Amino acid sequence: MKIPIYQADAFTDKLFGGNPAAVCPLEDWLSDELMQQIATENNLSETAYLVKDNDQYHIRWFTPGTEVDLCGHATLASAHILFSLPGHSGNKISFHSKSGVLTVSKLDDGKLMLDFPSNVPEEIKEIPMNLLEGLGLAPVPVYKTSFDYMVVAPSEKIVIGLVPDFKTLAKVPCRGVIVTAKGDSADFVSRCFYPQSGIDEDPVTGSAHTIMVPYWAKQLKKTTMKAIQLSKRRGYLDCELAGDRVLMSGYAVTYMKGEIEV
Repeated sequence: MKIPIYQADAFTDKLFGGNPAAVCPLEDWLSDELMQQIATENNLSETAYLVKDNDQYHIRWFTPGTEVDLCGHATLASAHILFSLPGHSGNKISFHSKSGVLTVSKLDDGKLMLDFPSNVPEEIKEIPMNLLEGLGLAPVPVYKTSFDYMVVAPSEKIVIGLVPDFKTLAKVPCRGVIVTAKGDSADFVSRCFYPQSGIDEDPVTGSAHTIMVPYWAKQLKKTTMKAIQLSKRRGYLDCELAGDRVLMSGYAVTYMKGEIEV
C-alpha cells in the first residue's frame, strides 16, 4: 500500500523555520496502530491524517508517542498542502476534529488563519510536584487548562534562558507545559514543552496559543496581538481573540512530498 505524504513548515515564511508537520491525505482511515507507527517513524512533533468528506475534511493528529485532541501547526500545514493541490478551489477549508470544527482561511497577504476554540486558563494555588522544579523556576503564577499547565514567567529573558529537566517535567500529569511572558519585540512570547507526549520542546504550538491569547488579551487589554514562540526554529503568529474563538495567522512552506510504502 502506498500513502501520499507531505511535509511543511508552519508559522514561518522560510524553510527550516517554524514547526514541521507531516500531512497524509487518505481515502479512508488507516488503523490507529498504523497511524501511530507512521507518526513514530516520521519523528516530527505531529503527523496529520486527512479524510475528505464531500467539501470538508476529517483530521486526526499523532505525535511520535500518542494521538492528541488538538494541534494548530499541523492543521495549518494540512490546509497549506490542500490549497496547493491541483483542482482545489476556494479560500477556506473546514476540518472536523475531536475538538470540534476548525477552519483555515487563506488571507490576501498569503497567510493562513486558523479559527480555533478559546481555552481560558484558570490560576491554581496547589502547584503539581515536579512542575517548577522541572523548569528550574522560582515560584511564579501557574494556570491549568484541559490540556496543559501554563506558567507565567517574569520576563522574555527568563523564557529564553530556560534549560528544563525533561525527566522531571515528564512526571507532571498533563499533556505538556507552556511557559510564557510579556514580550520585548512582540506582545507575548512562549516556549512549550511536551515530554509527556514524546516531544521535549515543540518548535511552534498553535493549540498553546488558544490558552495564551485569552490570558494576554485580559492582561494587555487588547484583542489583537503578535506572538513569538522562542524555540530554536522560532515561530511567528498574528493572534486575535474573537469572543470564544482564537484566530491565529501565519505562513507555511512546503518542504517535501513523497510516498510511504507499507
